[in-house]
Amino acid sequence: MSSKSLPYSKKDVHYDNAKFRHRSFVKMISQSLHTSNVKHHCMSCSTGKFLFLIMIFGVAYLMLTHTSPTNSVTGGFVKGSKNNSVEHITGGGIRFGNFLRKPPRLPPQLPPDEKGSNGNLVHERRKLNSDPKWIARQQDVKKAFIHAWSGYKKYAMGYDELMPVSKHGVDGLGGLGATVVDALDTAMIMSADEVVSEAGLWIEAHLSNRINQTGQVNLFETTIRVLGGLLSAYHLSSVEKGMDSTHKGPKPVVYLETAKILADRLLSGFTSSPTAIPFGDVVLRDPSAHPAPDGRSSTSEVSSLQLEFNYLSSVSGDPKYSVEAMKVLEHMKTLPKVEGLVPIFINPSTGEFSGENIRLGSRGDSYYEYLLKVWLQKNQESNVTYLYDMYEEAMKGVRHLLVRKSIPNGLVFVGELPYGSEGSFSPKMDHLVCFLPGTLALGATKGITKKKAMTDSVINFEDLKNLKLAEDLAKTCFEMYSVTSTGLAPEIAYFHTEEFSEGGLDGGNKSSEYVNDIIIKPADRHNLLRPETVESLFVLYRITEDPKYREWGWQIFEAFEKYTRIDTGGYSSLDDVTAIPPHKRDKMETFFLGETLKYLYLLFGDSSVLPLDKFVFNTEAHPIPVEGTTKRG
Repeated sequence: MSSKSLPYSKKDVHYDNAKFRHRSFVKMISQSLHTSNVKHHCMSCSTGKFLFLIMIFGVAYLMLTHTSPTNSVTGGFVKGSKNNSVEHITGGGIRFGNFLRKPPRLPPQLPPDEKGSNGNLVHERRKLNSDPKWIARQQDVKKAFIHAWSGYKKYAMGYDELMPVSKHGVDGLGGLGATVVDALDTAMIMSADEVVSEAGLWIEAHLSNRINQTGQVNLFETTIRVLGGLLSAYHLSSVEKGMDSTHKGPKPVVYLETAKILADRLLSGFTSSPTAIPFGDVVLRDPSAHPAPDGRSSTSEVSSLQLEFNYLSSVSGDPKYSVEAMKVLEHMKTLPKVEGLVPIFINPSTGEFSGENIRLGSRGDSYYEYLLKVWLQKNQESNVTYLYDMYEEAMKGVRHLLVRKSIPNGLVFVGELPYGSEGSFSPKMDHLVCFLPGTLALGATKGITKKKAMTDSVINFEDLKNLKLAEDLAKTCFEMYSVTSTGLAPEIAYFHTEEFSEGGLDGGNKSSEYVNDIIIKPADRHNLLRPETVESLFVLYRITEDPKYREWGWQIFEAFEKYTRIDTGGYSSLDDVTAIPPHKRDKMETFFLGETLKYLYLLFGDSSVLPLDKFVFNTEAHPIPVEGTTKRG
């Protein structure tokens, strides 16, 4: 099957400043000579012929004496500039070829109806943020969080996860009390003071001992959930002063010191490996590390540790954490790729990719996310520009090799290449892929609003193509919810294409316009309370300021409330989102408190809280400050 790219081009930009498009001088002359009867009459007289000769000599003179820059600026921008300003490079020289060269494109401009004074923008933003409807809905999310925590506290305090139906705890992540740490910064952001106190005091009393006594843990999961949660709690409680919370938890240094104890043991995953690629499993009490049973690590796991280790080096003053973590990305820069896309496995013993399976779902996803976010965390410094270059190349590869449209209604989706770029295309899309709209939008504007990026001319046509794709994919992710009987998305969806179709496997909501576009196989119908779609809705709302993303988020929240809430406390994963009533799976993942409810709360709240140009969220939704934009604690 041919891999045709979708027509994301300048026509997808609502207003592309067409009146400023440049035409070549030759085209202007030829057009004027062929479209005016006056010119034909003029050429028939001797005066007209004389004037025509003067014009020809004038053109020749200009071509010979034209001065142009020695260096051109592609697309009107210079990449890698920290303040995203346009750099003008000047020089001189008489070059015939330079005269014929196409001039650089002007930056996209705002449509006339979107222009306005900064005062108007501030006024509109204040109006959005003060709407009583959204203030009330945000409080509903906070109530849901407290209900989830109450079930955990009652039946599973100190365990990794709550089994809300059977009312007990389970350790599925190494026994470090993962829900406590994952939920802590959410509680700080919500000013849920009682939860902040309970979680903080548990960490102070128990977590260091747990770290010293625990056996095997997964390097990636422990880093993003526990280390990331501790570091975010440290920042929010020391610098942001607990988001105006009056909690009675421990001093912020407790979170930092515990993070250092954990990270010192996690470092064995890096130092035990013969290459820059760390082993995936770490025994904390030794500490020691070893590869997974098949000898391979997930590409996403080894490349999604850097935000956390970088920040720990920044606040501790010890560079060893950042040095080890950044070696991974520096090594991956040197490896062969397929239009920027990489296989989902890598071998820590050889340092080489393993297999050909390319996808942006499980085992691939956050590799692409951290290319962008580590570059943003480093405040777009020149020494990490290679990360943004890798990200840009990869997103072009996504558009060219992985993006398709469903039939009959044209939902844009991202598929997979299970056998590499030379193999067949699979129209399979994990819910995990729904992180991508948010990442694309963040990469397009670097965290500021689209309106501001257009006004300040710091967004180019490539960025706008990515933003258009982000909005299209966000709609698809939302429709993965609305197409089901419960209004909740399956873990995996397939899309109806000309090459792929399976009857009788729709989501159950016959009133959905897209009921025939999305295919849900029986084994993929479960819902784990995942955050990726609401994460992207949050980012897209912040960047586009389009209220539909809030409305979509509210519909999703209502479905969670209706079908996953357990009256005695907590929320449960579901076995089948196409069945009414759905059977409960009896598991509340830590990321429901750490990510899903956090992103919904922020989506419905004031956009000045944790601004996206000053914070990056790790892949477990723990906010980490961009270097140089906030003061240290």
